[in-house]
Amino acid sequence: MANIVFLGAGSVVFTRELLADIFGFPELTGARIVLHDIDPERLETAEALARRIADHFGARPTIVSTLDRRAALDGADYVVNAIQVGMYPATQRDFEVPARYGLRQTIGDTIGVGGIFRGLRTFPVLAGIAADMAQLCPDAWLLNYTNPMAMNVTYLAAVAPRLKVLGLCHSVYWTVQGLCEIVDVPYEEVTYHSAGVNHQAWILRWERDGTDLYPLLDKAVAADPELRRRVRVDMYRRLGHYPTETSEHSAEYVPWYLGHDEEIARLRIPVGDYLRVSEENLAEYAACRRAVADGTALDIERDTTEYAPQVIHSLETGTTRRIVVNIANRGHVTNLPDGFAVEVPCTVDGVGVLPEKVGALPAQCAAVNRPYVSVGELTVAAAVTGDPRLVRQAAMVDPNAAANLTLDQIWALCDDLTRAHGDLLPEPLRAAVPL
Repeated sequence: MANIVFLGAGSVVFTRELLADIFGFPELTGARIVLHDIDPERLETAEALARRIADHFGARPTIVSTLDRRAALDGADYVVNAIQVGMYPATQRDFEVPARYGLRQTIGDTIGVGGIFRGLRTFPVLAGIAADMAQLCPDAWLLNYTNPMAMNVTYLAAVAPRLKVLGLCHSVYWTVQGLCEIVDVPYEEVTYHSAGVNHQAWILRWERDGTDLYPLLDKAVAADPELRRRVRVDMYRRLGHYPTETSEHSAEYVPWYLGHDEEIARLRIPVGDYLRVSEENLAEYAACRRAVADGTALDIERDTTEYAPQVIHSLETGTTRRIVVNIANRGHVTNLPDGFAVEVPCTVDGVGVLPEKVGALPAQCAAVNRPYVSVGELTVAAAVTGDPRLVRQAAMVDPNAAANLTLDQIWALCDDLTRAHGDLLPEPLRAAVPL
């Protein structure tokens, strides 16, 4: 039976969703579930929650919890990674320090200075996970949900090239769901094709019965001024392909919006939104912990949209599915650099995972992706080589930072964030960088 390990299991709301989907598959109700977290209280809550979910579905899994990562990984078949290094205090620093320089961010977890430093404090933990897996479960799949997704997958490909890694994100699915709602077409009746990078891929084809649905979207946008007040609708109208992440995310990956008060107002951009989301997550965790402790009712519903349970089920049963994954580019997208993670469709079944060769993206879409890729490449290179100058250079080429700060400000900001995060960062990257 499948041996499924959750790293960062203390993210109990997400763990609840994944376990509900896993136990919703009859073939997985007897799985071995191993929960790991570094926070004893969160781990205790996760274990109690897992047992409640299993009872809800009539499942009879083996459930183990441990603070020892190596013990958790020993003999794993699947490792679901949902860690957040530094938790909410680190996220606060990622927003508050740049804000002192006047740099606006919305989510700060993908590129930008927030994404750069989130990646840098995550990479050492990923390196440890990869080393442990090489010793204890070399054939296991690492199913990564941790952001910055593209940087993390790229880093793992560089330091652990034999590790079987899939980066999983539901943004494409929810983008198409939202588009279908706009044009009043059932999601189940459409086909679509997307490719690009995580949080900035593109809907290349979207059809119903072989008919292109983009003209219906054009009519809806033309008829509704409020639709035109979305960042990604604005990007779609100018670039011709719809981006696959929310407007909040999309606004900070490009140089066009966050530096202009009038654009923030026109497009209703929620500056600093991830701080609010993080606080809500903390409150939701507290509520979940109380409910588990009190034995009160929990919202346990099978969602079926998350990819990790689907991947596990397909590999275990041979059920064929077509999903979207993040993998190191090996010619899958020909006009983006090899080695950096791209988000492409793939087929998963009992044989394995087969990513599709997409070919070239539309030239304008690849052009928007390349600055994103450059930030990630330099950040990963900084961690691999231990060169702190590369951290500053990654921030220099970031579209949002470059559009709003001087070079001296960018370097000073990186100095401040380095001091703020301290020993969460790799030791070589804590060194001062004189000009």
